[in-house]
Amino acid sequence: MSTISHQTRPLAQGNDERVELLLIDDAPSDVLMVERMLADSGLDADITVAADLATARRLLTRRTQCIVVDLSAPGIDDVAGLREVLEMSRTAAVVVLTGLDDAHLGVRAVAAGAEDYLVKQEVDGPLLARAVRYSIERKRAEETERRLVEARILRRENARLERGLLPVPLIDDPSLRHHTRYRPGRRRALLGGDFYDTVQTEGGAVHLMIGDVCGHGPDEAALGVQLRMAWRTLVLAGHTGEQLLGILDSVLGHERRSEEIFTTLCMITIAPSRRTARMHLAGHPAPLLFREGPDGSSDVAALPDYAHGPALGLLPGAEWPTTEIDLGESWALMLYTDGLIEGRIGAGSDRLGTDGLVKLAHAARGTGATGRALIDELVAEVEHLNEDALTDDLALLLLSRNG
Repeated sequence: MSTISHQTRPLAQGNDERVELLLIDDAPSDVLMVERMLADSGLDADITVAADLATARRLLTRRTQCIVVDLSAPGIDDVAGLREVLEMSRTAAVVVLTGLDDAHLGVRAVAAGAEDYLVKQEVDGPLLARAVRYSIERKRAEETERRLVEARILRRENARLERGLLPVPLIDDPSLRHHTRYRPGRRRALLGGDFYDTVQTEGGAVHLMIGDVCGHGPDEAALGVQLRMAWRTLVLAGHTGEQLLGILDSVLGHERRSEEIFTTLCMITIAPSRRTARMHLAGHPAPLLFREGPDGSSDVAALPDYAHGPALGLLPGAEWPTTEIDLGESWALMLYTDGLIEGRIGAGSDRLGTDGLVKLAHAARGTGATGRALIDELVAEVEHLNEDALTDDLALLLLSRNG
């Protein structure tokens, strides 16, 4: 029997979309019966007819929504042939036609994966149309559920991967308290372009670092991870200061996907005495220093940023001068990325800035907030002033010592 393409015309107007249907049947009388029943049912169907399985495989397209297959057609051979139809069906629903004598095959067909079955001697137009519509919607629901399951699995895998890439501080000093807050700007992401790390090296020095890769997205997040791991490796290998930044600048030049990508970075090395530190700024906001006086008074100020160099990736052969810091006996250092200070103040266009953050930090310390509570209160107040959640990547690192 030759291949036929025929469009049925509904007798009554409805809201159903046109159905792309592939009918596998070699009996002209059965093909005519199906075409008439669908036309009489009002279902708007574009029917393509294939006499055998080989022809059906050639005629099946991505647009095909439903395959109606007669289990008595050549090459089908009961359920074994049906499995071939199911394998090639992809996203198309499958409805099986059987005779009275082999109705039990319909049940086996549904068990094998078909959406529905009908007995030819008992079917009419409305029943066939309902079976086709139902099977298509069931197949759509199954496909949607499959994609949701795959998406959930992928999200869980990504979450485990991203959590594994966040750093664990290497500190062996009971007098130090380490707190962090990290939130990417990307929706539903766990890792952004901001990165940080803390490492204590042999001899007792503690090294802090926080950085920000310009831009948003998975490429920037991956680059941030590469730079953090490179920084930790270099610190453990004994590199510090301007030399370390120069090597990181070279790493960035090799790993970035575009020459327009740059990275700001703040790096601090705390002496083993815990009373002094050295700071290097590469285009990054200056950290805040909290100091406690002997009388219990507290002071908050941004560290001086007059001695700074450019962001990494901008200028070949750049220099990054050192700033010496007097910490005192009891202190806390808070490093952060610009996502914390670029929020707006109310409905105006003014940004919070470092000065605004210092005021908020002073007020928070006045309430007695320290450690994690201090970080949380600052972020909450910044978002309150912004009148919305912050959209940029956000990272904070707070290291404190009580004398």
